[in-house]
Amino acid sequence: MSVNKKLYEGKAKVIYSTEDPDILLADFKDDATAFNAQKKGTITGKGVINCIISAKLFAELEKVGVKTHYINSVSPNQMLVRAVKIVPLEVVVRNIAAGSLCQQTGLALGTVLKVPLVDFYYKKDELGDPLLTSDRITLLELATPEQVEAITHLALQINQFLIGFFRQCDITLVDFKLEFGMDSQQQILLADEISPDTCRLWDISTQDDSNRRVLDKDRFRKDLGNVEDAYQEVLQRVLKAVENQQ
Repeated sequence: MSVNKKLYEGKAKVIYSTEDPDILLADFKDDATAFNAQKKGTITGKGVINCIISAKLFAELEKVGVKTHYINSVSPNQMLVRAVKIVPLEVVVRNIAAGSLCQQTGLALGTVLKVPLVDFYYKKDELGDPLLTSDRITLLELATPEQVEAITHLALQINQFLIGFFRQCDITLVDFKLEFGMDSQQQILLADEISPDTCRLWDISTQDDSNRRVLDKDRFRKDLGNVEDAYQEVLQRVLKAVENQQ
C-alpha cells in the first residue's frame, strides 16, 4: 500500500495518508518527551519497541472483543490503522496511586486503590491537558454523555484485561493512558498506543519502593537511567506472554 502525505506529527508518532482514505500509516518515533514536552530527548529503539508492544496488545484486545484501530504491522516501527476522528480526551485508568494522583490528593505512592479510577483530561497542550469533570466535558462538547459512559466502560474492560496480561509478564500495571476515536461508522475504537510510554509498569519481583522496579517512561522523566534496557525488558516479557498464550 503506497504512502502519500504526512497528515500529522505528534510527540511520539507521524501519521501518513495512504491510497485508501479509511487507512492510515502510523510511524513510531524514538523521540521522547515529558512534562508536556518541557523535557525532550531520544530513547534509542523506542519507536520499534512501542510499535511492536502496541501491535501485540491491540491484537490480544481484539480477541476479547475490544475494537481497536489496529490493522497490521508493515515494518518494525510502522503499523496500518483505521482512520478515526480522535475524541479530544486522554483517558487515564489508575490502579495504584502514583504521579499526579499523589501530588493532587496526598495519597502515598503505591497506595492500592479499592476500585480503579478513571480520569479524563482535555487533550490540549496549550492548556496543560487539564483534568475535566463530566460536566465540563459536556460544556466543551468534547463528547456526549453516552460516549463518555461507553468510553469509561471500555477503559475498565481494557484495564481488567491488561492487569491480567501484565501479571503474566511479572509486571504490575500501576496506571495507563488511552485515547479513543470514532470511525466512519461512528464506532468507538481504541486508538493511539499501549506501551511503556503510556503505562506505568513496575517489576513484580522488585518488592521494595525503590526506583529499580520502574519499567516505563518514568525512567526518562526522573533521570533514573537504563531507559532503553527497561523498554527492552518489557518487550521481551510481552513477546513471551503472547507466545505462551498461543
